[in-house]
Amino acid sequence: MSKLYSSKQIIQIIGLLGFKFVSQKGYHGKFKNDEGNISIVPMNKKEIPEGTLSSILKQVRITKKEFIHLLNRGK
Repeated sequence: MSKLYSSKQIIQIIGLLGFKFVSQKGYHGKFKNDEGNISIVPMNKKEIPEGTLSSILKQVRITKKEFIHLLNRGK
C-alpha cells in the first residue's frame, strides 16, 4: 500500500509551485497559480486517498515522483 499524505503536505508543495489560496467552500480549498490553473484540495485531512492525490497532481501538472522529491527536499 502506498504512503498517504496529509492536506498540509500537499498544500505545502503546491505552494512551492506558485499556487495561492483563493477560497474555501466547506472542506475544500481552492488554489490558483498565476497561469490560471486551479486545484481543489480537501482541507484539514490527515490522510488523502491515493485517487484524490492523483487528481490534485494532475491539476497542478506534476508527477507523483516530482511531488515526493519536492516533499523530501523540504525536510
